[in-house]
Amino acid sequence: MKKLKFRAIGLVCATLFAGSAMAQQVTLRLHQFLPPQATIPAKAIIPWAQKVEKESGGKIKVQMFHAMQMGGSPAQLFDQAKDGVADITWTVLGYTPGRFVKTEVFEIPFIAPSGPNAGEITSKAVWEYVDKYAGDEFKDVKLIAVHAHGPGVFHTKQAVTGLETLRGMKIRGGTRIVNNMLVKLGATPVGMPVPAVTEALSKGVIDGATTTWEVSPSLKVTELVKNHTSFAGDKGLYNMAFAFSMNKATYDKLPPDLKKVIDNNSGLEAAAMFGRAMDEGDKAGRDIAAKAGNNLVTLDAAETQRWLRTASSVESDWVTEVAKKGIDGKKLASEARALIAKYNR
Repeated sequence: MKKLKFRAIGLVCATLFAGSAMAQQVTLRLHQFLPPQATIPAKAIIPWAQKVEKESGGKIKVQMFHAMQMGGSPAQLFDQAKDGVADITWTVLGYTPGRFVKTEVFEIPFIAPSGPNAGEITSKAVWEYVDKYAGDEFKDVKLIAVHAHGPGVFHTKQAVTGLETLRGMKIRGGTRIVNNMLVKLGATPVGMPVPAVTEALSKGVIDGATTTWEVSPSLKVTELVKNHTSFAGDKGLYNMAFAFSMNKATYDKLPPDLKKVIDNNSGLEAAAMFGRAMDEGDKAGRDIAAKAGNNLVTLDAAETQRWLRTASSVESDWVTEVAKKGIDGKKLASEARALIAKYNR
């Protein structure tokens, strides 16, 4: 009888312990706009989720929703995290024009570096910049990371070998700053999120697109166009900033140990990890185009300077515009450049 009694007590305790453990388990719904095989999902988001699950001892489960499977548009993803439609989202900040005006500074033409580590360098700079100067733009979410991609590239049906050859082309631009740049350069901008590029190219809606090498394979860009134009020197044509954000209420409800797991996987190093993934993806995407025999154009230093001079008024336009909101754009552009230089050593 005593043995049966102790077994019964043990069973009750085990059940209570299991129930307690289950009560601490949390499922986080993560929503983003690219297919899972694209660079950032495959090389950053999924590894991040796996790391969080492991470090939580299985208490956190990250449920993935790729390619807008939860509905809505890429432009709505930041608000989906803010409003709790999803627990975590990843998106391009420029998809919501005029909302992240301070962080837009990194989209200014030729402000960000080129080179094999450009994504990581700029991502570190973006994180520190937001922490110092633009935190108010993210006050409604728990910000896990802000980061940047590597240098933007022209991917076109007809070769772009100089300013004159770009004029009149219908070119996809991802943000309003990039679209303004395209106008200055003589192209006709067609704004759209990057997942729309494949169909737009295949149907002839656009003659080409500005985007990175890293995303080109998943969008079949190197199959749909055969010409790719980049620039000489140590600066890239343009950049875009991204946010990896968590719903505040979801974060606040976590017990301290699980908050610590999220915190340990947020911040400068998380931003750098996303940037490194972009850099690795850029190399892979460029290699695919080269192996396909596509036409890889690098404009020489003199021609690159022509583009830089022509696009330079994009920055003054932005400075004038943000001044109307009480923002010192000239100072912020200077701070952004200084932070890029800090990490570009």
